[in-house]
Amino acid sequence: MAKLSELPAGGMATLKALPLDGGTFVRLREMGLTPGTAIRLVRRAPLGDPIEIEVRGYLLSLRKAEAERVEVEPVG
Repeated sequence: MAKLSELPAGGMATLKALPLDGGTFVRLREMGLTPGTAIRLVRRAPLGDPIEIEVRGYLLSLRKAEAERVEVEPVG
């Protein structure tokens, strides 16, 4: 297991777990981030925050603090 924030740019992973608390994570689940979903880290902002991920065919930006609470399993 790893944190989404630790994934390198271009890295692929499978989402394993989102925190159960917090409105942000409820909204992310509503947007399709559920366990088993494939994720690709597209790029990081110049100072490392936010990060952009590709999930289910669309791009989504997350704060680094949020990405540190998302557990993923790197692929490849």
